[in-house]
Amino acid sequence: MKNYFKYIAVLALGIVSCEPEFENSIEEEGFYSNGEADFSNYVALGNSLTAGYADGSLYRTGQQNSYPNILAKQFSLVQDNQEFTQPLVNDNAGGLVLGGQTVPGFDTRLVLAFDAEGNPSPQRYRGSQPTTEVGAKLEGSYSNMGVPGAKSYHLAFPHYGDLSGLTTQPATANPYFVRFASSPGTTVVQDALAQEPTFFSLWIGNNDVLGFATSGGTGVDQTGTFTGANPMEYFSTYGQNDITDPNAFAAVYGQMVQALAASTSGGVLINIPDVASVPYFTTVPVDAIPLDAQTAAALNAQFAAYNDQILPGLMQIGLLTAEEVQARRINFTEGDNFVTLADESLTDISQIIQGAPFNLDPQTAGLLGQLRQATVGDLIPLPALGFLGTTVGDDPMMVNGVSVPLGDQYVLTTSEQEMIAAATASYNQTIAALAQTNGLGLVDANAMLTRLANEGIAFDAGTVTSEFVTGGAFSLDGIHLTPRGYAIIANGIIDEVNETYNSEVPKVNVGGYNTVTLSNDVQ
Repeated sequence: MKNYFKYIAVLALGIVSCEPEFENSIEEEGFYSNGEADFSNYVALGNSLTAGYADGSLYRTGQQNSYPNILAKQFSLVQDNQEFTQPLVNDNAGGLVLGGQTVPGFDTRLVLAFDAEGNPSPQRYRGSQPTTEVGAKLEGSYSNMGVPGAKSYHLAFPHYGDLSGLTTQPATANPYFVRFASSPGTTVVQDALAQEPTFFSLWIGNNDVLGFATSGGTGVDQTGTFTGANPMEYFSTYGQNDITDPNAFAAVYGQMVQALAASTSGGVLINIPDVASVPYFTTVPVDAIPLDAQTAAALNAQFAAYNDQILPGLMQIGLLTAEEVQARRINFTEGDNFVTLADESLTDISQIIQGAPFNLDPQTAGLLGQLRQATVGDLIPLPALGFLGTTVGDDPMMVNGVSVPLGDQYVLTTSEQEMIAAATASYNQTIAALAQTNGLGLVDANAMLTRLANEGIAFDAGTVTSEFVTGGAFSLDGIHLTPRGYAIIANGIIDEVNETYNSEVPKVNVGGYNTVTLSNDVQ
């Protein structure tokens, strides 16, 4: 039944991996100045966005095109500096192994693959196996302290790089940091400060809301639960997909900034983008079900008893209001139709309708329990791309997103978006206040990514947008950037650095950095 789903022609506009060089080379020595900043030992702290993560994995080419590595090269044009080092993985396939076994949840990168009908979609690369062994500790210190998966408080977690913490339930360590932590008990911030940096960048906090968002809101919004107790003990109670309490975020983030600012000549803080601006949440339309008149009529007949008997009956006994009945009604027409979904914020009627006078079987009652059709305010995450329109087993009447509602993990409702937006706004207020108090640069990544989503960002040879695959800014996971996207972030940081520290650091030619390519040859 995949013919129900309105496929997205991701290749319609064509893709180019790079643009030609432009005039007025930026690499002419002696023309630029470091101003009031000291770039001689630049250290970057953050999560996957700082590490150069792309296409759903960390791989070598992505790391080499991370925004900190781009920045370090530009800083070297204005001032002699130490070599910028990164904890490079072994290959371009991505993924991790531990004791020779693939680490669950750390798979190879995504590439564009085509099904039997020629439809393109992101699929995991299977041309080779991961070769980066987590247990093979790297020696030395690293300028790029980006740790994929880290939330704000993880940067201050002792033992976040302890190999033994990978096997606890839940895990208390991060395999990426395990590879390059100076000792089992250290923290990311401690290892950064031990390098005696002269300049820093900090981009952390995205994952404090992103896990909640990408899971479809299955976590807990912890806002208002922090009482000022020991933050590390407090955070140990969190689930992976929870929203970090903004007051707790402010406590741990403030401690990190104060320590970094006191030990350097300066730095920049980068704020948190709106998750709704990334293609992971904007690619799959809510009206993704095209139907002909005959199929629409057959589906309406299937839902007739629900619309005309069950919902009015529940209103008569006072369980549902007229507004709730209207919100729950299911209606299909010829053309594009809104998907069906289960909304956990609705009253669960599944137990009631199993009894008299409805007497529905448990399976049918379960499907109808919190059923409604999507609205323009809902967001459908990218993984639904290959799920909508499929059938449950071989039953042609059980179509996901049509007769079978999408589960919570496939929908980010308006109420869930409001939770995320409130937390993000509070995080960004904290970041802005700390930048001002400590005399640091403030990079508005939120505005940059919103601009990419709304009108795009122009460069010498064109415009970069957040359009999935063809826009040039985002990689195949729909969340992390391409080299070209990271170059845009680097230029935004350079603008802020130059303004804050009266420096003259040259920006990069965005067109010289790759976007998504059609090649599956990643070696």
